[in-house]
Amino acid sequence: MMMACRYDVSLDVNVMGVKHLCHFAKQCANLKMLMHVSTAFVSGFREGPILEKPINPGESLREGTYLDIDAELRLVREVKKELAAMNSSSSDDDDAAAHTNKKKTERAAMKELGLQRARHFGWSNTYVFTKAMGEVLLGQLRGDIPVVIMRPSIITSIREDPVPGWMQGTRTIDTIIIGYAKQNLSCFLANLNFVMDVIPGDMVVNAMMAAMVAHSEEKGAHVVYHSTSSLRNPATYNVLYQSGRRHFYENPRVGKDGKVIPTREMYFFPTIARFHLYMIFTYKIPLEILHLVNLLLCGFFSRLYNDLNRKYKFVMHLVDVYGPFAFFKGCFDDMNLERLRLTMAMKNPEDCMFNFDPKTIDWDEYFTRIHIPGVLKYLCK
Repeated sequence: MMMACRYDVSLDVNVMGVKHLCHFAKQCANLKMLMHVSTAFVSGFREGPILEKPINPGESLREGTYLDIDAELRLVREVKKELAAMNSSSSDDDDAAAHTNKKKTERAAMKELGLQRARHFGWSNTYVFTKAMGEVLLGQLRGDIPVVIMRPSIITSIREDPVPGWMQGTRTIDTIIIGYAKQNLSCFLANLNFVMDVIPGDMVVNAMMAAMVAHSEEKGAHVVYHSTSSLRNPATYNVLYQSGRRHFYENPRVGKDGKVIPTREMYFFPTIARFHLYMIFTYKIPLEILHLVNLLLCGFFSRLYNDLNRKYKFVMHLVDVYGPFAFFKGCFDDMNLERLRLTMAMKNPEDCMFNFDPKTIDWDEYFTRIHIPGVLKYLCK
């Protein structure tokens, strides 16, 4: 799950990591090409068709802004120095608790700074923002090394090879499945008619292998591919929800007492405004009342209030980070990848192992028989 990332760590991995790899690649005498895995959402959350094209130096998603990567790196260094100075002046205590508090303060500050900078330039979160910067840096430093940038959308579980349903790490849509499975999620933020661009992990890998073969030793190549599904075989959130309902009705969960846990319906909010209104009246106002009662009773309900308040903030943060995905109206063009598909000769049965055509996916079958059981097995355990 792409929770809020530390800005300094994301820059180190997604930007400076690219710089170090380019430096290393130039020292490899027999290098055929360089494959860089990015994300389709470096394009931001714009509407309409989104083309497979590189990001230009200085380009941002907000008009009137210029993205200077070096300036962002300097900013992080300066903020961390200021935080260190504040921490050293506020306390001379070097015990473990003080050290832990300093680390927490720095972590929170870096997460907040990442979101601020991302949204200043038009991106929704730190991850996609720094991945975009990584692409820019790759274009500047690659020289004449053949480069292929693969941009998958939301990667879901393996469809066929090697283990159907296998996955590692929770994705946006899996939050709905896990919450529904545990019956602790009665509502979620999504317009069921909107398309969720997802692609099975093995199809992404297959596309990468095909691209490596196609562009090895192609001097000066700088090609972008979208490994996505929204153009050729779109799947809506409603397909996922109906598949989940069917799966859990056919495979009812059993509690520790041996009794069947009834499957409840889930309500989806079609707008962020409606969701916020619901959260205010259902949770925020009762929390404020509990806080007042807790003060009057000298902290008798402190533990309960802190626990509920933490959960409320977590949900609101989750919505803040993933809201743009729930209402994404773009459509990723994959013409470059389609051309690559057409060059592949499927002569033998073994060639189907390298399938990366989203049109071959039956989404209802995939979610019901493969992905949802995979989430329950590998993520919920």
